[in-house]
Amino acid sequence: MSGLTRAAIRRLEHDRLWTGAVAGALAECRRYLSQSGRVLPEPETGCDECNPILARDLLQAVLVWLPVGARVDLGRLVARLDAEFDRRTVLRPELLMSDSPWGVEGSWRSRLLDG
Repeated sequence: MSGLTRAAIRRLEHDRLWTGAVAGALAECRRYLSQSGRVLPEPETGCDECNPILARDLLQAVLVWLPVGARVDLGRLVARLDAEFDRRTVLRPELLMSDSPWGVEGSWRSRLLDG
């Protein structure tokens, strides 16, 4: 990430979140994706700090809140995480007909939860 993106994230964390929120969310997504095996296991969601679904939700909110340049920069990183997630999970057919507020774009939430 560029220095400008890091600065924009620091401002956003100061104004809306907490220090280290984005780094923590990225780390949790990476931790979940680093598990061995071709298919990812269902995530443990017992605590907020170790929940990859909440981490990805936070990253989505950050992408909406960031200015355009920083959004594009962070978006590239998040897109790589999403691609790995999509490669290692299966979209359940019942979600294709779902009117879930999370949509059917292959999001982490729609693939892992009932919506």
